[in-house]
Amino acid sequence: MAITKENVVDVIETLEDGTIRVRTATVIKEDSAELNRTFHRHLLVPSTKSSGSWADTDISSETTRVQAICNAVWTADVKKAYQDAWDASAPS
Repeated sequence: MAITKENVVDVIETLEDGTIRVRTATVIKEDSAELNRTFHRHLLVPSTKSSGSWADTDISSETTRVQAICNAVWTADVKKAYQDAWDASAPS
């Protein structure tokens, strides 16, 4: 009877503003029978702003599949539109 724990990115969604929504399932199994499944969700945005300057979001800790989707979706135009929308909505 081997109990295993596996983390699997099972949902990757792209939102209209370029945000990527990632769902990771944590699956606990005994032999091949699934005992439990829980979910964790997080968001990745095209750019991050720190000290008034925009930078690309660090996706190096994401799976290669998530990185590939981010790199395909986050064109220069998408990043610029995200930054412009963020700046327009920020309080002065």
